[in-house]
Amino acid sequence: MSLSKPVMNLVVSYLQNLYLHPIKTKAITSCVVGSAGSIASQLVSGDSVRLDPVLAFGLYGLIFGGTIPHYFYEFIERVFPQETSAFPLAKKLLFERLIFAPFMQAFSLYTLARFEGKNHNAALKQLNALYLTVLEANWKWLTLFQIINMAFIPPMLRVLFMNLVGFGWAMFVASKRRQQNKGIKKD
Repeated sequence: MSLSKPVMNLVVSYLQNLYLHPIKTKAITSCVVGSAGSIASQLVSGDSVRLDPVLAFGLYGLIFGGTIPHYFYEFIERVFPQETSAFPLAKKLLFERLIFAPFMQAFSLYTLARFEGKNHNAALKQLNALYLTVLEANWKWLTLFQIINMAFIPPMLRVLFMNLVGFGWAMFVASKRRQQNKGIKKD
């Protein structure tokens, strides 16, 4: 019982901040989850923790990882309203999977590389090397989570839900980027 009170206080505080300051709260959450995913990925792989990927994932989460999905989910709720649209879940899912996800994967891979200090050409080279692999994995592994997210999660909590899923996804992306970086250094 003593542990549950602090946990409940944290949940209540988070939900209150999510309601009062949704973008700031989602941005900070994305920053923390992205950084933690990068650290976890490095620890699981047995590598020493490098600061540049951790900062890149954190900065990406802070600037883009909370804000872009926040506005995207608001947008699809307006474009495909539950009450007046035929098959709104299918339309939302198709729009997210076929338009939003490919754009976000490209944007994420390029931006993470730039935040790590890579120049434009190196970032494009990494993007070209990883894009299809990461996008296919996104479609394969995250589609079910997006169905759950859009069908059962209230709009206010969708970014949080995908951030929690995103912890594992950040580990996957970080490991793919690390593998690709090791391949470049061998060339």
